Amino acid sequence: QISWTPLLVLGYLFYLLLGAMVFQLLEKQAETHFRDQFQLEKLKFLQNYTCLDRQALEQFVQVLMEAWEKGVNPEGNSTNPSNWDFSNSFFFAGTVVTTIGYGNLSPSTVAGQIFCVFYALFGVPLNLAFLNQLGKGLNAHLLTLGRWVQKPGRAQVQLAIFLTTGTLLFLVFPPLVFSYVEGWSYGEGFYFTFITLSTIGFGDYVVGTNPNKHYIPVYRSLTAIWIVFGLAWLALVFNVGADLMERYLQLKWHKSDLSLAEGATTKLEDEPEQPRIHIP
Repeated sequence: QISWTPLLVLGYLFYLLLGAMVFQLLEKQAETHFRDQFQLEKLKFLQNYTCLDRQALEQFVQVLMEAWEKGVNPEGNSTNPSNWDFSNSFFFAGTVVTTIGYGNLSPSTVAGQIFCVFYALFGVPLNLAFLNQLGKGLNAHLLTLGRWVQKPGRAQVQLAIFLTTGTLLFLVFPPLVFSYVEGWSYGEGFYFTFITLSTIGFGDYVVGTNPNKHYIPVYRSLTAIWIVFGLAWLALVFNVGADLMERYLQLKWHKSDLSLAEGATTKLEDEPEQPRIHIP
C-alpha cells in the first residue's frame, strides 16, 4: 500500500501557496496606498513646518517607532497607565506561556529578557499540560452530556452541543464585550478573538491598550483567564478537525489503492492466457 503522506505534503504546500496568492492579491494594493499616503503626509508636514528638514523628521519618526517597539504608545501623554502594572503583567505572562506573543509589548531590560526565556522554557510545557488536563475535563463533561441524550446518533448530538456552547462562549459573545469596551466593530472583535485563541497573535488588535480609555484594573486579567479556557476549547476543535481530515485523506487514499488493485486484478482476469513456448 502506497503511503498517503506525499498527498498530505502536496496538499499542505498547495494550501500555503494559495494563501500567499490570496493575501498578496488582497493586501498589496492597500499597502501601496497607505505607504504613498504616509509619504504625502510627511511632505505636507514639512511644508507646514519649514523649520524642520527631512532628516529631523525621519529622526522623530524613528523615535516614535522605537517607543512603539518598547511598548510605549506615542498617543496621549505621560499620564498613560503603565504597561507593567500587575494586571498588564499578568496578561503578558499569559501571552508568553500560551505562545500567543502579540508583539506589541516585550521585556526591554536584559534581566527581563533572560527571565522571559526561562519563564517560557518551563511555562510553555506547564501550559500544555494544563490545557491537556482541561481538555480531558471538557471531554468528560461531554460524555456526561451524551449519557443524557438517549437517541441514535448520540455522538453527533454531543459534538453539536460542544461546538454550539463553545462557539457562543468563546467566539460569539466575547466580541460583543470587546466592541463595547474597546470601541471596535463586531467584525474587529471577532477577528481579535479568533486570532488570539488560535495563538496566531498578530498584535494589530490588543485589549486594554487605548490610552484614551479608562479600563477597570482586572480587565486584562479576566481577559487572560478567558483566553486560557478558550484555548482549551479551540484546541479540541482543531484536534477533532485534524483527526477527521487525516481519516478522510487516509480513507480516500486507501480507496484509491483498492480501486487500482481491483482494476489490475480484473484486467489480468479478462486477458486470455497466452500460449507458453517450451524450449527443450
